Amino acid sequence: MSVKEQYEAAKQAYAKWGINVDTALEILKKVPISIHCWQGDDIGGFEVNKSELSGGIDVTGNYPGKAATPEELRADLEKALSLIPGTHRVNLHALYAETNGEAVDRDQLKPEHFDNWVHWAKQHGLGLDFNPTLFSHEKAADGLTLSHPDEEIRRFWIDHCIASRKIGEHFGRELGTPCLTNVWIPDGYKDIPSDRLTPRKRLKESLDQIFAEDIDEQYHLDAVESKVFGIGSESYVVGSHEFYLGYALKNNKLCLLDTGHYHPTETVSNKISSMLLYADKLALHVSRPVRWDSDHVVILDDELREIALEIVRNDALDKVIIGLDFFDASINRVAAWTIGTRNMIKALLYALLVPNEHLKQLQEEGNFTERLALMEEFKTYPFGAVWDYYCEQMNVPVKESWLNEVKQYEETVLSKRSQKEQEVSK
Repeated sequence: MSVKEQYEAAKQAYAKWGINVDTALEILKKVPISIHCWQGDDIGGFEVNKSELSGGIDVTGNYPGKAATPEELRADLEKALSLIPGTHRVNLHALYAETNGEAVDRDQLKPEHFDNWVHWAKQHGLGLDFNPTLFSHEKAADGLTLSHPDEEIRRFWIDHCIASRKIGEHFGRELGTPCLTNVWIPDGYKDIPSDRLTPRKRLKESLDQIFAEDIDEQYHLDAVESKVFGIGSESYVVGSHEFYLGYALKNNKLCLLDTGHYHPTETVSNKISSMLLYADKLALHVSRPVRWDSDHVVILDDELREIALEIVRNDALDKVIIGLDFFDASINRVAAWTIGTRNMIKALLYALLVPNEHLKQLQEEGNFTERLALMEEFKTYPFGAVWDYYCEQMNVPVKESWLNEVKQYEETVLSKRSQKEQEVSK
C-alpha cells in the first residue's frame, strides 16, 4: 500500500471515534517548536574570548563535524529543518553573538550583534527566541551570578540580562512574532548552605531590576527557569521551582519548565494542568534526563507522549510554548536535532489522535476499566501511517529515509570540516 492508501485506511479507523485526522494535521501545522541552536556546536558559541563550559554544563562525545563558525551552524540548522515537517523557531543563547572579531563583553551586547541571525531567520520564515548566557564566563567562575554577594558582579549580570531583553524585543519587532527570552542561572552551593534566604532575596532584587522596563508582549515574552540541582550545586540552587513559580505568578512572567530540572520521581506532564489554572501561558524546555539533568536527545517515550497529551487534551496548544534543550556530541549533531524535533511533533500528533473528550467522560462516570482499555488500545492505532502522510505532504522524508540525507551531508560537508581541523592541528 502507498503512503496515501495507508493514510486513508488510518482515517477510517480514527473516524469511528469521531476523530477528524485532516483537522488534526491542520492543527499540527500551526504548532512551532523552538529548536535550540546549541546542539550544533556543543554550546561553544562564537565569543572572541571563549571560556570553558561551566555552571554544571557538560557535553560528552567528540563526533566529527561540529560547527565551528556561525555560517556552519546555520547551514547545519537548515539541513535539519529540511528534514523536519512544519515551520518552526530557533532558540539562541547570547554567546552566539557575531562581533566581527571585536571582544564585546556580555553586558555590552546589542541587537546588531545578531543581525546575521535575524537576516537568516527572515530568509527562512523562522521566529527567534533568546537566552542570556550566565555561565562559561570569568564572572560566573564561582557558580554565582544574579545572587552573587559582590554587587559589582551582580550588576554585570543584571546588565547582561537587560541587554538580552532588548535583543529579544528586536527579534520580535523584526520578525513579526514575539521572542521568548528565558533567564536561567547556575547559582547554588555544592554543600549544605547556612543561609538559603539571603541569596534568594538578592536574586529577587536582581530580577526586579532586570524586568523593571515593560516590553510590549506583541514583541517579547519573559520567562524564568528553575532547577533542582546541578554539578557544583548539589545541595542548594537559588532559583528553585518554588522560587520561580512564585516570582512568575506574582510578576506576570512565564514559568519555564525544563523536563530535566526536577527530581527523578517528578514529571513535568503532571505540573502542566495545575500551572495553567493560574497562568495564562507557560513554557517548556523538553529534554530527556537519564537519572539526572543529562540533556539526552528527546525520544518518543511515555513522558513525552504524556506532556503532549496534557497540552492537547487541555486545549493549551496556544498557551504552552514548546522549546527543546538537549546536546549530544557522541552522535551526528544534525541527526540529533532531527530525531528530537520529529519526536516532539510525533508526540503532539499522537495526542491529537486520541479521543480525549470521550476518555474524560469515562473518567467522570467512574468507568476506569474502559478508560484504561482504550488508552492502551490507542497506543497501537495506525498513528504511524498518519505521520508518514504528514511528512510526505510537508515535503520532508518519510520514515527513516531522512537518514540517507544526513549520511550524504556528513560525507560531503561534515567530514570535510573534520579533515580541515586535523590539518590545522598538524
